[in-house]
Amino acid sequence: MLVNLLVAVGMLVVVPAGLRLLADPAAEVARRFWPVGAIAGAVSLWLPRGPVATALATIYAIGAALLCAYAVSRPIRPRREWPAEAAVLTALISPAIAASALIAERAGYHLFGFELGVLVLTVAHFHFAGFAAALIAGLQTRIAPGRAADAAALTVPAGTLLVFVGYFTAEAVELAGALVLTAGMWTVGWLIWRYSRTSVPDRLTATLLGVSAAVLAVSMVLAVSWALGEATGLPHPSLAWMAATHGVANALGFAVCGMVGWRRAGAYLAPGRNVR
Repeated sequence: MLVNLLVAVGMLVVVPAGLRLLADPAAEVARRFWPVGAIAGAVSLWLPRGPVATALATIYAIGAALLCAYAVSRPIRPRREWPAEAAVLTALISPAIAASALIAERAGYHLFGFELGVLVLTVAHFHFAGFAAALIAGLQTRIAPGRAADAAALTVPAGTLLVFVGYFTAEAVELAGALVLTAGMWTVGWLIWRYSRTSVPDRLTATLLGVSAAVLAVSMVLAVSWALGEATGLPHPSLAWMAATHGVANALGFAVCGMVGWRRAGAYLAPGRNVR
């Protein structure tokens, strides 16, 4: 039930907020359809597995497919924008991966042999580590241009990809992905914290961004501890405990607070635009 709530937050709150941060008229079709797909996907989570739940999950997948179509239609960016573009494309494609896992889980199908519970966690992972983290990492290239922001915009997608590949190959690859993703997320957190302390006159906005940054310092340690335990057999948190700690912290503390904070700060990822 907790994971379902987190996934619903990702569908109904985080992705729409992130799409507004893109501020790109070319994304309008995907942005307008998204609430339809998000509501259908969220409802599907609470229905018994079967044809109705699968059909609603498929409507969600249509919304994810529109994001992929928008991603493909984006023009080639100047070289200086490639790190940000890598992060944005990762964010836009992530809901499609989540949708594939959701359809399979709602149909009761063990996609690639994964347990149904793991498929639900995959849906959550690609809303927060995939969409929210990548988008905010890309946003940092607008907020604090420089090598650190570019590195974060590249390592967050790279870490997410490695974790995904690790699902199919080896736990050591998943651990490597967790380490790369953690390095990127800590860099993102440091950039957000610095910005919130020095450049935000509004106390509420600064608090939201500060919480978003501070959460990463702890939540990503949990991610590494879990991946390390899986790879080595050392004691590590259970998936249920990870959902209640790492999952809740990243969903509410990092993603929701971050999206609201950046919206209040007037930060956008549209080419040529920066914080107002």
